Amino acid sequence: MSEEKGKAVTRKLVEKLRNEFDAKLSNKVAQNAVTNVPLPDLTVNRDLVQEMDESFSTKLDDWKVTDQKSSGRCWLFATLNLLRVGAMKKMNLKNFEFSQAYVHFWDKFEKANHLLEAIIKTSDRPVDDRTIHFLLSSPISDGGQWNMATNLIEKHGLVPKSAYPESHSSSATHWMNVHLKNILQSSACEIRAIINRGGSIEEARKQKEIRIGDIWKILCIHLGTPPRSFDWQWRDKDNKFHRKGKMTPQQFAKEFVDIDYKNYVCLVNDPRNKYYQTYTVDFLQNVVDGDSTVYLNLPIEEMKAITQKMLEDGLPVWMGCDVGKELHRVKGLWDAELFKVKELYGVEYGMNKAERLRHYQTMMTHAMLFTGVDVVDGKPRRWRVENSWGTSGGQKGYYTMNDSWYDEHMFEIAAPLSYLSKEMQKALKTEPKALDPWDPMGSLA
Repeated sequence: MSEEKGKAVTRKLVEKLRNEFDAKLSNKVAQNAVTNVPLPDLTVNRDLVQEMDESFSTKLDDWKVTDQKSSGRCWLFATLNLLRVGAMKKMNLKNFEFSQAYVHFWDKFEKANHLLEAIIKTSDRPVDDRTIHFLLSSPISDGGQWNMATNLIEKHGLVPKSAYPESHSSSATHWMNVHLKNILQSSACEIRAIINRGGSIEEARKQKEIRIGDIWKILCIHLGTPPRSFDWQWRDKDNKFHRKGKMTPQQFAKEFVDIDYKNYVCLVNDPRNKYYQTYTVDFLQNVVDGDSTVYLNLPIEEMKAITQKMLEDGLPVWMGCDVGKELHRVKGLWDAELFKVKELYGVEYGMNKAERLRHYQTMMTHAMLFTGVDVVDGKPRRWRVENSWGTSGGQKGYYTMNDSWYDEHMFEIAAPLSYLSKEMQKALKTEPKALDPWDPMGSLA
């Protein structure tokens, strides 16, 4: 059967739409406004801004926010921001940062190895296979997930920021990533060629090791060589001096991380899929021999209740969300109805959370830390968020999330196993269902 021609836009249709637009005064008013004023400034909901309150019945933070600068390392910042809370208490420090650049180095190196192992594993597929396309389109981005961060810490340890400070490329990753991507795509081409001409897996891995050497060299040039050990001493907030002497990164992590991160589980809200079921995502990993990313899918109210309970027990909460939706960055405010864009346009968008996921309108884009909640009659009405965008937005870098936004744009938290009900813990034992590598739940925060 021959393909039916589509219907083209006609001059008659254009004339009809032109006349309808011109006939409505509100369209002209909106046109005059939007062509002269930035849309967010024009549509921000004044009532919500006036109601904005930065007080919370539970507030944990009394430290300065961090700054990921021009990089996509939010998931690492959020993880290390969580871990530094106990470290500051143990060292009696007002402020402290683990080196984000150190973990970032190892993430890039481990990701390169994982990518090339995935290329070897999929070498029997055609180069235009969708999975191959996915793997090679963004082989070494800055993003990641909770389990990817804990895998790095478990294997490579941690160091204080003073032992491995930021470099220009750790704070502005673009050019480093461009060249790492080029090397990895070239490496994939070489490895596939070896196997396609009948070479062995051992030959392919020899070529991989040569190229992994190139990746190591480039990372050291851009970020600095990661230390095997370092001297650690500090003066606490009471002016008392402390000296630990020479420490390895593994010793430092063991000494100053007081959270059993291996006992944490990732809880997600994905209304497309069955609740009380575990999920994983193909190829969502950085460390080849590390723990896989596994999500337990829960209704939003149950994920929210665990978040609230953890905060009220004094535990900050690692979380992932679609950060750019309904955000006023200067005021540091999120609300599900923050901008009256639909009212300005006179147009309905018409999708719920599940439909937005199915049609790639939303996904996890950013990781941060919950550090407070305001509870009225047992229910949360707003949440306090520690971001990693420096101090320019919100209240010196802390943001306010109204509860309506949590429902629509929150996707994930990491929580200790002990906070899960018996039903949830039973569900954790279900066989994880594998989602495609390009599924929105595989997006890197």
